[in-house]
Amino acid sequence: MNKFFGAILLLVAQSVLAVPAGVVETVQFPAFLDRYGLSVPLSAGIELQQNDAVRTGDGGRLLIKLSEGSVLKLGQNAHFQFESVSVKKDGLFQAGLRVLQGAFRFTTSALAKSRPRNVSIGIAKTLTIGIRGTDLWGRGRDDKDLVCLIDGKIEVTGNDSKTVTLDQPLQFFQSTRTAPPLPVAFLDKAQLDQWATETELETGKGAATAKGAWRVVASGFASRDEAVGANRALRANGYPAAIAALNTVQITGLAGEMEAESLAHELQGKYGITEARAMK
Repeated sequence: MNKFFGAILLLVAQSVLAVPAGVVETVQFPAFLDRYGLSVPLSAGIELQQNDAVRTGDGGRLLIKLSEGSVLKLGQNAHFQFESVSVKKDGLFQAGLRVLQGAFRFTTSALAKSRPRNVSIGIAKTLTIGIRGTDLWGRGRDDKDLVCLIDGKIEVTGNDSKTVTLDQPLQFFQSTRTAPPLPVAFLDKAQLDQWATETELETGKGAATAKGAWRVVASGFASRDEAVGANRALRANGYPAAIAALNTVQITGLAGEMEAESLAHELQGKYGITEARAMK
């Protein structure tokens, strides 16, 4: 009997392949990666895995390229978890994602739409969104959860366990966490455009990419201990800093001079930093 069940488990394992959840393409600090019970500053270029969670702080933004080609954007003070990610032998991409808090946008490119997928996004414990290739914007907050269809088609299950289909642009579904969902309605485009800014990267706000050539260097520390203290404070607040030579601390990967200058200005006078400058 044990051999029989062992063979069944082996067949199941061979029919599903573990794959990366995606790659962090752009980070607007502060942001964190939670993995295996540890929390570290999030850097651009990091490959995300099943069970990883990512978080943004005040002013933070993330752009993540999922392994099947879709793009996920997160706004500030967001908390997002990759609960399950796999690919079956027949090429079907499967993922269970969850928004614990904050605003997000999920967009599938024309090329990615041709790939078979079974993706669901949960917002807290109120909404579950079934996706087959589309563009949508949603948000989870303490008071209510909502999703708006921008293009394509989605199925949404509310906290009353009833599923509705959104298949027209600007259809809108929302639910509080203490009452049944409201009927599907249409959202004014101006309202969507306003909400959408919450998940867009902001030019000149210190964004970093995997190939970013600029850096911010903090110096002027009286001792290495002061530099180490500033480095620890930066990392504890969501900045992937590292100790450099001559009692300096640096953050690398900034996407350009404007981004580096902006971050240097933001950090000046914080976390024990008295001198910060942009460098290439």
